[in-house]
Amino acid sequence: MNPKRCAACRYLRRRCPKDCVFSPYFPPNNPEKFACVHRIYGAGNVSKMLQQLPVQTRAEAVESLCFEATCRIEDPVYGCVGMISLLQTQIQKTESLLARTQAEITVAQIKHSQNQHSEFM
Repeated sequence: MNPKRCAACRYLRRRCPKDCVFSPYFPPNNPEKFACVHRIYGAGNVSKMLQQLPVQTRAEAVESLCFEATCRIEDPVYGCVGMISLLQTQIQKTESLLARTQAEITVAQIKHSQNQHSEFM
């Protein structure tokens, strides 16, 4: 076993070539990262995707694939869309709470100014 093999080559039980498309993005100390991506997309598909991308965008693409694969494993039906929907719901509730609080502040300020105005009369 070559300890310098990337996580992808180690998972696939093959030699890691010097020009391995996976090695910069799947280090040997994080095998779970490749396992998730492989489980959802397959090694061949990931390899094709990475080879079609410019080198400067591959790292970001791998992070996106990892995130999406992890979400899909955790929620097989909705994947990351489920998380997006949950976050949108939280944003809507928070915006509603903020609007209600701002309205209460406005009412309190009006009552306070009316009380001050009536004390002077």
